[in-house]
Amino acid sequence: MFSSPLLQLLALAAIAIFLILRLRNVLGTRDGFEPKEVDRPEAARERFEVIDGTADEIDGDIFDHTDAGSPTAEALLAMKRAEPSFSVGDFLSGAKSAYEMILMAFEKGDLTDVRAFLDQQVADALQSVIDARAANHQTVEAQYLGTRETALAGAEFDKADGTAELSVRFVAELIAATRDADGNVIEGDPKAARKQRDVWTFARRMGQDDPNWQLVATS
Repeated sequence: MFSSPLLQLLALAAIAIFLILRLRNVLGTRDGFEPKEVDRPEAARERFEVIDGTADEIDGDIFDHTDAGSPTAEALLAMKRAEPSFSVGDFLSGAKSAYEMILMAFEKGDLTDVRAFLDQQVADALQSVIDARAANHQTVEAQYLGTRETALAGAEFDKADGTAELSVRFVAELIAATRDADGNVIEGDPKAARKQRDVWTFARRMGQDDPNWQLVATS
C-alpha cells in the first residue's frame, strides 16, 4: 500500500495536470498558425501647401477669407510683411463694430463720436446729408437689430507708401424711418425691419503707431 504522503503527492500532481489542460483550452497556445503582426500606418501628417516657396505665405488667417494666389491674398500677405501683427480676423471684427457705430451715428444725425474713423471726404458727404435733413426739419428714428454678414470683399496694398485698403461687405438688419416736420413718415417703416447692404472700404498706413482704420469709400 502507498504511504499517505505519496498519495497526497499524486493527488496534487493530478490537480496540476488538470489545471494546465484547462488553461490550454481556454487561452490557447502559441503553436501552429498565428496571424502576422500588421504594422500600423503612421498618423497622417498635417500638410501645408506652399505658394511660391515662401514660408510667410502659409497663413490660415488670410486663406480663411480669400483664395490662395488671388490679388486679394497677395495684398494681404504684403500687409503682413509690412506689419506682422496685422490680423484679418481682428480687422473684420473691428470693422463690424465700426460699421454699426458709424451707420447709427449717421442715422441719428451726429458724427461727433465717429469722426476719427472717417476720411475727410466721407465725413463731408455724410454731414451734407445730415444738414439737408435738418434744413428740411426731418428726423430719423433708427434701431439697429444686428449685423448678419461681415465678409472681406477685396484688398489693395501700395508698397510705395505702405497704404492698405480693405473692402468689407456688410449685411445688416435695422428699423429706420424718416419723418417730416409734421411727424409723417416719408421714408422707411417704423414697424418693419429692413436689410441694409453696403460695401465699405477702410484704409490705413501699415506699420504706423496709430492703429485706427478710416472709412474712405462707401457703396
